[in-house]
Amino acid sequence: MYRFFVLWKAIGQLGLRPVLLNALYRLGLVSGYYRRVRPEAALRGWLPTPLRPLFDLPRREVLEALLDEAGRAALLAEADEIVAGKVRLFGAQPCPLVLDLPGARAHWVDYERGKAPLPFSLLADLPAPDIKFLWEPARFGWVFALGRAYHVAGDERYAEAFWRYTETFLQANPPYLGPHWMSAQEVALRLLAFVWAGQVFAASPATTLARQKRLAEAVAVHAARIPPTLVYARSQGNNHLLSEAAALFTAALALPAHPQAGRWRALGWRWFNNSLQTQIDGSGEYSQHSTNYHRLMLQLALWMNMLLKPAGVSWPWQSLLALRRATHWLLALIDPDSGQAPNLGANDGAYLFPLTVCPFADFRPPAWAAARAFLDYDLPRGVWDEMSLWFAVNMDAPRRLTLTRYPGDQLYGRDSWGYLRTAQFTSRPSHADQLHVDLWWRGVNLAQDAGTYLYNAPPPWENSLTAAEVHNTVTVNGRDHFRRVGRFLYLDWFDAYRREVLVNEADVLQRVLGRYRHDRQGYRHTRTVTVFADGRWQVEDELLPLSPWMSASRRYVFRLHWLFPDCPWELVQEPTGVILRLTMLPGVATIRAHCQQPPGAAVGCSLARAGALLAGSGEVAVYRGWVSPTYGVRLPALSLALVVEHDSAVVFMTEFILGDHKYLDP
Repeated sequence: MYRFFVLWKAIGQLGLRPVLLNALYRLGLVSGYYRRVRPEAALRGWLPTPLRPLFDLPRREVLEALLDEAGRAALLAEADEIVAGKVRLFGAQPCPLVLDLPGARAHWVDYERGKAPLPFSLLADLPAPDIKFLWEPARFGWVFALGRAYHVAGDERYAEAFWRYTETFLQANPPYLGPHWMSAQEVALRLLAFVWAGQVFAASPATTLARQKRLAEAVAVHAARIPPTLVYARSQGNNHLLSEAAALFTAALALPAHPQAGRWRALGWRWFNNSLQTQIDGSGEYSQHSTNYHRLMLQLALWMNMLLKPAGVSWPWQSLLALRRATHWLLALIDPDSGQAPNLGANDGAYLFPLTVCPFADFRPPAWAAARAFLDYDLPRGVWDEMSLWFAVNMDAPRRLTLTRYPGDQLYGRDSWGYLRTAQFTSRPSHADQLHVDLWWRGVNLAQDAGTYLYNAPPPWENSLTAAEVHNTVTVNGRDHFRRVGRFLYLDWFDAYRREVLVNEADVLQRVLGRYRHDRQGYRHTRTVTVFADGRWQVEDELLPLSPWMSASRRYVFRLHWLFPDCPWELVQEPTGVILRLTMLPGVATIRAHCQQPPGAAVGCSLARAGALLAGSGEVAVYRGWVSPTYGVRLPALSLALVVEHDSAVVFMTEFILGDHKYLDP
């Protein structure tokens, strides 16, 4: 009965089409249809030839001048790690590069249906038996460091390492056998890496004609794996469809003589443009409501943009408008001091084209490249421009911007800025984060999003950082904002709205109000964020029961939560709240959080770190007080919570005093 209830709700909220497409994919699994798709068909009636070159390589002297000595050394050090058999998954610490899985290979359908066991014994040294740790090395994302290092230094060890690892993978993972063929998206991303590497290493003595032909065969077999299960990508309506379409289009251009090239090209171009036009909303936000997936989408668009010339096509106007909106959206969220962005929504650690020495968290490389490609903007130059060179965008865009901060609809203070999350969902949310506030001060993410950590792990880490209780917002009666019915699926979501409040006060720079109604739980949340000229920030939360007759017979438990970086702290408890002082690199931040209404309300306070209580009282969930900057990595953080139980309206007030101010002297 519960499964029928969830299905009925899913149809009503997701739409009938994606549910039917997903059912069609499941039917293909159980009926054996996908087993009848044979890899030999991809090679029938075709003589493999080397991949067609698709792009111009950056000039070596320009790259070396851009990277400088430190950047060049960092690039070569990473390439040397890869030659030695180490790879940095998700931009984290080095771990063994494993491409040859133990045991016999079953058909990918058996792994997808759970009929064949996954070789999780290989993951003993990793955080969890999560298939993403198996898949990530086989995406071949590490090849971009090898190729860039080879192009700069000309060291043949890098070319030979690529061919050695590629041959190991192809030998150990025959077409359509093994877990590396389960996901058409994983196949697509590997195809893109093969095509890029085939061109970058083309001039190397290690690149023999036999190796080039084998790589071309691999690209053909990879491309042929995608169309049969494209219904699944269409049912998701997200990065799966985008990446698979890009791979089909790329394969068609790289293998123009292949009998299926025309079909691949048509499918890829159709669904890539369909994805851009349907997955980017009117504000420019990507459908997965995630800064990292937003970056992924822009990188795929930059890759496709690079292929327009050899393909002899141009962007449809609707697609170009969508890309312009999406570029504006991301540029407005980038911190001007660090290049980082709020860690909104799901973060699976994906960085499809890491064509930069900048760290994983720096969003300037793809954002600056997209600004040049889609907006004709030239932004301040730096080492992050390497990606623009590789994507062959115009480095001399006509509209040069010298602004220290890209203009957007965020809140801006003195040496600080903030983001108030008010989403109107046109697709399913990945996190329950309505009215979450991200606050940045001098390049440090002061009030931060916890991130994701892991998708596939035993309780309590089964994608648990999606919940509202770990975001900087208010929860009621210990319940999540939305109804969670699966690891990746929320239902019963609601929209939040914001408006600028006009203020005629000399000491106020900006005031923004956000609001939502939660009819299912019976309350309304209004959050007002005020930025003062002296550098202070004030966040007021009003929680109002919607039915007075109901609230008279019912008490609500309201919980305000904030997540801060791990740093030296000092906590002072007051009758109605707390004062928390944090000593960080930019200076001392003082946070005063208290219950303003009703007067004299009993307030429960707790400060937690890494799942343990530091001060105050109450139980602490093991996933509280953690932040995940990238997939599979969790770091301690400071989690502050205030709890009030009452039967009518409650108002929380949080004040942030940044730096040396006389305003607060407890």
